[in-house]
Amino acid sequence: MRRRPGVVLEPVFSRKVRLRLHETLDHKGRLDRAGVRSVERAVAEAVAANPRPRGPEVFAFATSVIRDAPNRDAIIAHVARTTGTHLRVLTGEEEARLAYVAARQWAGPAAGSLLVLDIGGGTVEIASGTEDQPHTVHSLPLGARRITRDWLPGNTAPSPRRLTEIRKYLRQSLEAVPDLPQAEPGGRVLACSKTFEQLARLAAARGKAPRAARQLALPQLRATVALLAGAKPSRRGKLPGISRHRAEQSLAGALIAQALLEACGAKSVEICPWSTREGLLLEHLGVPRTTADRSRLVG
Repeated sequence: MRRRPGVVLEPVFSRKVRLRLHETLDHKGRLDRAGVRSVERAVAEAVAANPRPRGPEVFAFATSVIRDAPNRDAIIAHVARTTGTHLRVLTGEEEARLAYVAARQWAGPAAGSLLVLDIGGGTVEIASGTEDQPHTVHSLPLGARRITRDWLPGNTAPSPRRLTEIRKYLRQSLEAVPDLPQAEPGGRVLACSKTFEQLARLAAARGKAPRAARQLALPQLRATVALLAGAKPSRRGKLPGISRHRAEQSLAGALIAQALLEACGAKSVEICPWSTREGLLLEHLGVPRTTADRSRLVG
């Protein structure tokens, strides 16, 4: 992406390769050879497809699957040796901070208190504040892929008892977080993740106002949890708004989303299309922190 007069970010080149790295993890959380080769191929394809020559401004970073893998250093070294691209890793707290930076810019200069929630595959990021940088950041090992792996394995609908156990685990995990930020009266709660986005689409498709997919209220979320819990993972991908590759972990994502809203005292969330990647780009491009106008954003 680049910055141009009149817009904050303008896409220059985009390429997406779906790797499903979580399927290549062994019982110790390490990427196997097939997973490492898929990362290598994806990086090589992205570099080859880029119509612009690379320069020092390239920032290649890996998310939680690689970051948390015990063989992370070997993966990064192998990819660097075979592609010439050195992958960097961001801590969970840094991902939370960057998601907040992106959400703050997307919300515009008039936004006051912000609570930013981001559900990833391995972790959940929470950040809050009233300025350009967050006052509080948290990264918790409660991602949708992780909860699915640990609590919802197999292609079956969970029992009511298992759902109760998961809810209890999530609630206790969030209650144990010191200084967990709360939604402020008059403030905004922004959700920055595909998980929240797809849940909002599903809730809107089942309601009377399908255009309201940019908001997700707690009662809608509770109904969505019930819907997803009653369907096998193989059926969830056929529900409106839920993509096939996220179907298996969609229930875990919904349970996490519900637990987050309840723990943070939020009645609803507003879907923000920007997250860690855009926050990194904004800082890398040096976009002024107080001049973003939501009506002028392109992304």
